[in-house]
Amino acid sequence: MSLVKLTIKGISYSQTQNGAYALILNEVDGERKLPIVIGAFEAQSIAIALEKEIKPPRPLTHDLFKNFADRFDIVVKQVIIHKLVDGVFFSSIICERDRIEEIIDARTSDAIALALRFNAPIFTYKNILDKAGIYLKINPESEDSEQENDDVLTPPQTFGAENVSTGGGYSQYSLQELHEQLENAVQNEDYEKAASIRDEISKRES
Repeated sequence: MSLVKLTIKGISYSQTQNGAYALILNEVDGERKLPIVIGAFEAQSIAIALEKEIKPPRPLTHDLFKNFADRFDIVVKQVIIHKLVDGVFFSSIICERDRIEEIIDARTSDAIALALRFNAPIFTYKNILDKAGIYLKINPESEDSEQENDDVLTPPQTFGAENVSTGGGYSQYSLQELHEQLENAVQNEDYEKAASIRDEISKRES
């Protein structure tokens, strides 16, 4: 299976669930986005890593891991989002020490937080992106409109209590209705809702 490189577009605060965030990943050589619902702590850690000028007075958990790895000459080479089951993403951290490579299972949010600190690339498999990726329709008529879309995904400045429950109560809708709601959520830039609807569709179609 071929790997697809991803970059981080940003983090969007949930408009429907208190304390939940949507991490938006971009397909490097394409137009699809991969929204992943994450908790407040992971959102904070990723946002701080994205903002290079922010230095916490004490190391966060992912900073501590980075310091620990540096002390023992462990390098994170890459992160791979390798599986999607019932709306849950599974990831692997590819590490290297003394030219020996190890693969460590991790939550996707933790893996990405570490990838940022090690400047390691993030990948997923094409079949996962085919299944879970969404197209963000942007009006290309002006650069201003594109900038407005980017502004929605800037790292959040405040964080609520962690609550990543994705139960959206979509069981009463048909697949066609879910696809329509997914389209509306994407157009309204409600990425967290889009991720929940996409996960419900994936469960039914798997």
